[in-house]
Amino acid sequence: MTVVDINIHHLPEDLFTNEKILNGFLNSAPRGFGEIAYVTETEQGKKHLVLEKPAGHQNLNYVEGDYSAEAKLAVMDDAGVDYGIMRVPVWQEWLDLETCKAVNDNAADIVKRSNGRLFFTAAVPPWGGKENIDELKRCIDLGAVGVQLACHYGQLYLDDPVFEPYFREIEKLNIPVIAHHTPLPVEWHSVIDYTNLRREYGRVIDQGIAVGRELFSGMFDRMPGLKMIHTMMGGNWFASTELLTPHASTKKESLTRLDSTSGEKIKSYLENNIFFDMTHPHSWGKTQVEAALEINGADHYMFGSSFPVFYSWMSQGVDFLQNEIEVSDADREAVLSGNAKRLFNLPI
Repeated sequence: MTVVDINIHHLPEDLFTNEKILNGFLNSAPRGFGEIAYVTETEQGKKHLVLEKPAGHQNLNYVEGDYSAEAKLAVMDDAGVDYGIMRVPVWQEWLDLETCKAVNDNAADIVKRSNGRLFFTAAVPPWGGKENIDELKRCIDLGAVGVQLACHYGQLYLDDPVFEPYFREIEKLNIPVIAHHTPLPVEWHSVIDYTNLRREYGRVIDQGIAVGRELFSGMFDRMPGLKMIHTMMGGNWFASTELLTPHASTKKESLTRLDSTSGEKIKSYLENNIFFDMTHPHSWGKTQVEAALEINGADHYMFGSSFPVFYSWMSQGVDFLQNEIEVSDADREAVLSGNAKRLFNLPI
C-alpha cells in the first residue's frame, strides 16, 4: 500500500552555513513580542537553532543535518514511506519575502533531486500584495503542490480579513493550504510552565481555536473552494464536532445561550473545507484515532510524521496505521495516501 507523509519538515540545507539565510531566520523572529531566537551547539557538536518564549522556555529546536534531502530519503526508505510533502515548521509565521524565496528555491531543488519522491508547499508572506502573489505563482510554476501558513500570525488567526486577498488568490489556483501549528497559542501564559503542556497541548489548543474561528467566521461562504488542512488532528476537533454543532432544543427555553441555527452550515464546512494532518498519529492512541476517522470521516485525515522532531515518529506512525488501527482497507488507503493524492493533486 502506497504511503504519503504530508508533514516532512523543510529548512534550507545551508541554513547553518549561509549567513544571509541564517540571519533571515534569526532576525525575523519578533524580539519585541518576546520571541528569542539563537544558535547554540548540541552535546554532539552540531549547530542548533532554538526558539524560546518566554526566556528559558524552549518551544522549537532545529538541528544541523536533520533537514538534508539525504536525511529525508533515508528515513523514508527505513519507514516504508513512498512520497513526502515538505513544509517549513513554524517559522513561516515570520519569514520575509526574500528569505521565503530562498526557502522555496531550495525546496524545489530538493524535489528535483528526490527522483519524484518529494513535493513542496509554497512559503509566502500571507499579506497579499503583488510581490507576494507573484512569489506564490512562481512556486506553482516550480511545482509546489500547496501553500503553507502558520495557524496564526501574531495575534491574528486566519479568519481575519487581512488574509482574505491572499486566500482568494489561493482559491483561484485551486491548491490546498496546510496550516501548521505555532509554538504557542495567542493566549499562552497558562501553558508555559510544564514542557509537555507547552509543547504538545499548547499546539493542540492553538489549532482547535484556529479551526473553530475559520468555521464560525463565514469565510467559507465567501471562499467555498478553499481547502484548509490543519496539523495536530485539527486540535482534537473530532472531540468537539458534535458539541460545537448543537441542535435546537426540544423544549421552550427561557434564554437562548447557544446559536443552534448554524449547526448544519458548520457541518458543511467540515465536510467541504476542513481537513486534518494526523501529526504522528500513534501518539494520540488507537481509540482516539479510530474515533476521529469515524466522526469526521477517513476521507478527511492524512498521515503526517513531523520528521525530524523524532526520527522514530515516521516509522511508528506508518506501523500504527498499517497494523494497529481497526478500519477498512479503503479507509486505511485513504489516510495513508489516497486523500493526499486527491487534495494535493499529486502526479503519483
